[in-house]
Amino acid sequence: MDSSISMIFFIATVFVFGAILFAVISLTRRGPSTLDVNKYRTRWMTIEQQLKQGEAMTYAMSVLSADTLLDQAMKEKGIQGATMGERMKQMQKKWSNANNVWTAHKLRNQIAHEPDVKLSYDSSRRALASFKQALKDVGAI
Repeated sequence: MDSSISMIFFIATVFVFGAILFAVISLTRRGPSTLDVNKYRTRWMTIEQQLKQGEAMTYAMSVLSADTLLDQAMKEKGIQGATMGERMKQMQKKWSNANNVWTAHKLRNQIAHEPDVKLSYDSSRRALASFKQALKDVGAI
């Protein structure tokens, strides 16, 4: 009799532990979430309006802002990775044009890490176009 009670207690304990573990995993799992498209569109329009031909300071600022917005969208979407580069690798097959997105991100890295980088209006505009398409691919705009 004692062994059957022990067995029932053991099975009940395993069942309760399994249910708790399942609940914790379900509640902490970060699946793809929907993004606030209006928020991202508004921020994107602000970035596009930042870029002004003939005003070199706006070239770098718009590229940096666009890169940051894309990274925020990927994080909010639940794309895993410790760095933006790792998150971009996760999206590699989902980008409409992965090479353009990587080129735009590399331009951002040049701006951030090379003090004497020279930007043109056209290169900044191309980078923004790549970031815009990437934001569409993520579902942000």
